[in-house]
Amino acid sequence: MSEFKLGKRSLEELKGVHSDLVAVVKRAIALTVQDFSVHDGIRTLEEQKKLVQSGASQTLNSRHITGHAVDLVPFINGKLRWEWNPIYNIAEAVRMVAKEKDIPIRWGGAWDIVLTETEESTEDLVAEYVARRRKAGKRAFIDGPHFELPKSKYQ
Repeated sequence: MSEFKLGKRSLEELKGVHSDLVAVVKRAIALTVQDFSVHDGIRTLEEQKKLVQSGASQTLNSRHITGHAVDLVPFINGKLRWEWNPIYNIAEAVRMVAKEKDIPIRWGGAWDIVLTETEESTEDLVAEYVARRRKAGKRAFIDGPHFELPKSKYQ
């Protein structure tokens, strides 16, 4: 068990998010080796449009709009940090909890797989996803802090 807890802002960001995803996030913070903050839960369409315009998101059909996605950002020395090693630790904690609760999770580090259906390291998953995209002649958009409930099970 870690000594980390979700702060007031993180709990506010979880309001309106699907209860299965909230359960995963709340359990993951208790197990993770890396503190994190819920940076984004629900987004409005206007917020999403701005993120797409800036290049921070690729779609107006974001799972954030429907309450089926969260962004979990490493919290290091009092600051939010977008660094891969801590992100990998968070992804491992999310995967462990999601498997424990039998809740499928799709991860922005490897969009084309369901994180809970593989045992490969999160670092390898990102590298393999990027390689698959390049091989297909496409750009890899990776978003390590992003976790979502897949549309195949959650509308």
